[in-house]
Amino acid sequence: MDIWHPFTQHGLNEPIPEVVSGDGAILRLSDGRELIDGIASWWVNTHGHAHPKIARAIADQAAQLDQIIFAGWTHPPALQAARGMRDVLPEQLSHIFFSDSGSTSVEVALKMAMGMWHNLGTPRERIVVMEHSYHGDTFGTMSVGERTIFNTPFEPLLFDVATIDFPSQGREQVTLDALERHCADAAHKPAAFIVEPLVLGAGGMLMYSAETLSAMYAICAAHDVPFIVDEVMTGWGRTGSMFAFQQADFVPDIICLSKGITSGALPLAVTACQQRFYDAHLSSDKAKMFFHSSSYTANPMACAAVNANLAIWRDEPVQQRIDHIAARHSEAAQRFADCVHITNIRQQGSILAMEIVMPDSATSDDEDKGGGYLSTLGPTLNAFFIENGIMLRPLGNTVYILPPYCITDEQLDHIYTMIERCIEVI
Repeated sequence: MDIWHPFTQHGLNEPIPEVVSGDGAILRLSDGRELIDGIASWWVNTHGHAHPKIARAIADQAAQLDQIIFAGWTHPPALQAARGMRDVLPEQLSHIFFSDSGSTSVEVALKMAMGMWHNLGTPRERIVVMEHSYHGDTFGTMSVGERTIFNTPFEPLLFDVATIDFPSQGREQVTLDALERHCADAAHKPAAFIVEPLVLGAGGMLMYSAETLSAMYAICAAHDVPFIVDEVMTGWGRTGSMFAFQQADFVPDIICLSKGITSGALPLAVTACQQRFYDAHLSSDKAKMFFHSSSYTANPMACAAVNANLAIWRDEPVQQRIDHIAARHSEAAQRFADCVHITNIRQQGSILAMEIVMPDSATSDDEDKGGGYLSTLGPTLNAFFIENGIMLRPLGNTVYILPPYCITDEQLDHIYTMIERCIEVI
């Protein structure tokens, strides 16, 4: 039986490294090589691999209670996790719904919003989204994400959405005006607006300002359109603050969290919402209950990992580590500015991103030379970084660094140096 890997074209016969262990920011391969994990293993690992406090919490919980139905039942790790989440989230986000992945946390958020309007007797059927966004690979999340080659075969089954432009520099007002028009459309009042705050991850690490994020929230609030922030990637310190929305000085109606919630140790997600979404489903009529679950909702071992993660945030200088990485990235960005093959250098907190282009094609629109997720530079760059002891996995020709917070200066320096040298292979 062969394994079918995600986002992998097996027809290209590219090697698939076998990882056998991890420690901090280091991954060890079956052939003895070591790689620096420069992308936190797909943006999930915050405190480092095999963190002893998290590993111990999972092991202890596994020996006591490994799994239990959560529909109509509860358990101590989930209760502790809910209390801990309330300590780090604004008090307005008063209700926490557990699920098991980033995609399902977004599905839950969309169903919360649409279910509220349905139960209130004023159904709304349209979601407003942002250009280039990504919210997952289930059918609902594909519907609210960018329509690309990733979901072309499934297009007939995706629901219609209203899309606003990405607020690129100098065109922020175009985006805000479009959002205003959609929210003010009384005949097609949106059920919600969903956005990746500050950074669009899979869309190419595209970044926009906290001022624009705040302005978008103000428009939605003025028209009573629920504002959903998808912080599956941006949460847990990635953008410099615990959650990205905090930099825009507002409280969203709904927030989606996963990845770093367990420091990447086990799958778990949370969708936290304000009171009115819960109240709209609260009734003696069972037909108005919130119809969503999965077998592993609030798995006890995953909740134990959440609790250990929250304890690390409380007891260790995590924010100082993030600030240090941000400062190092800022210094590196100045170095990269002198490289003719590196363009569009941008940073948000612990995320540093840039495009790698052929020196003679920096202004080319050619997909192979210039950019895009399917750029032929992607596999070439990926192979180069692996050969030089780094896991980076570029998004096409977009190279980004998003490391575990335990990464050392020496490890960062090696990553920066290899990015400078990658032009040698293209």
